[in-house]
Amino acid sequence: MCITIFAAGSQGDIQPCIRLAQGLQKSGLEVLLAAPQNFVDLSHNAGIPFHPLRGDVQQIMAGETGQKYMQSGGANPIQSILAMRKMLGPVALQMAEDALEACRHADALITLAVFAPLGATIAEIRGIPLVLVEPTPVLPTRDFPAPGWPIQKNLGLWHNRLSGFAMLEVIWQWYRPFVNEFRQRFGLRPLRGADFYRTLTSVPLLGAYSPAVIRRPQDWPGNVDITGYWFDKAQTNWQPPADLQAFLAQGEPPVYIGFGSMAGRDPRRFTGIVLEALARSGRRGILATGWGGMNALDVPEKVFNLKQAPHSWLFPRMSVVVHHGGAGTTAEGLRAGKPCVIVPFIVDQLFWGKRIQALGAGLEPIPAKRLTSARLAVAIDRVVSDPTMRERVEALGRSIRSESGVQTAVAIIRQHLGV
Repeated sequence: MCITIFAAGSQGDIQPCIRLAQGLQKSGLEVLLAAPQNFVDLSHNAGIPFHPLRGDVQQIMAGETGQKYMQSGGANPIQSILAMRKMLGPVALQMAEDALEACRHADALITLAVFAPLGATIAEIRGIPLVLVEPTPVLPTRDFPAPGWPIQKNLGLWHNRLSGFAMLEVIWQWYRPFVNEFRQRFGLRPLRGADFYRTLTSVPLLGAYSPAVIRRPQDWPGNVDITGYWFDKAQTNWQPPADLQAFLAQGEPPVYIGFGSMAGRDPRRFTGIVLEALARSGRRGILATGWGGMNALDVPEKVFNLKQAPHSWLFPRMSVVVHHGGAGTTAEGLRAGKPCVIVPFIVDQLFWGKRIQALGAGLEPIPAKRLTSARLAVAIDRVVSDPTMRERVEALGRSIRSESGVQTAVAIIRQHLGV
């Protein structure tokens, strides 16, 4: 059996799909990853056959519209629709065409749940079953507000559930014109927002996160399984460069600070805030430049400028992990059993920051707009000096490390596909 996995977004969206692909491969299935061209090396290094999609998400987010969107934090859902349509317009139909071609010989399609309408369209055209996966919850629930919803406070059961349906409609409106234009080419009826929800509740949907972090809501339908996080355990054997190894050996565990590509519109400001915060706290730090999110050519002796290192290797060697709250980075910080300081920028990052706070693994998230060196220094000092928080997050890390998310997901997929 040959399975195509279609994914687009940031590296945090693609990596779980690669880990799932590796698990499916080890179980004896053929797998093809269809993702934007800029992830070809990531796929090939993992040993996964690759089908390129036109459209570089990193480049799109680095553009003027993408940077404005990150700066606004996506706080206005209506404005987010306009921004996403402007960013997706030049590449959406090309991606759909390429993803369809990637399924020419597929016996099944797996795609991210946020792309469920497009995945359902491709599966319908090819006549193959569809499986959905999600690094962040998509289905509405009474248990918590929807990721991406501006109000991340538990204002009651109905607010939580209604926010979920509202965010589904927002996500659908991001790419509705492109999906329906694509469907029209094949004589298929146009889809509505209700079809998005119907797809999410009618095909297998796998939550790639830990039940210790998000307990399965009782109001979710039976097609949903929470498998545990999808980690690459081989990365813990990564060999660091000599200068990084020497820096780690010189003193107490440093503070990791990295915002991925999120600070790309104003990297000097965020770099300055970070360096001053470390100086105020008197702590050693590792500054991760990521996708150009921060850049510091001249740093003090107590700070190491890091281009790249696997989080699975790096985070266990840190005292605190400061990051933007992406789903993948959050997972790695919790797996390492390290307290987190979350600085959310857009979409689901505030949701993960609030989840960290609720678990007692971190403090109230500091929105990027309100980040100052003083606030960051205080937050770092508080989480470092809180033994109760440290014990709590270490216990959570042990629980997460005991899970086998990829193996669980593979078993569920094989069962659904009758393999």
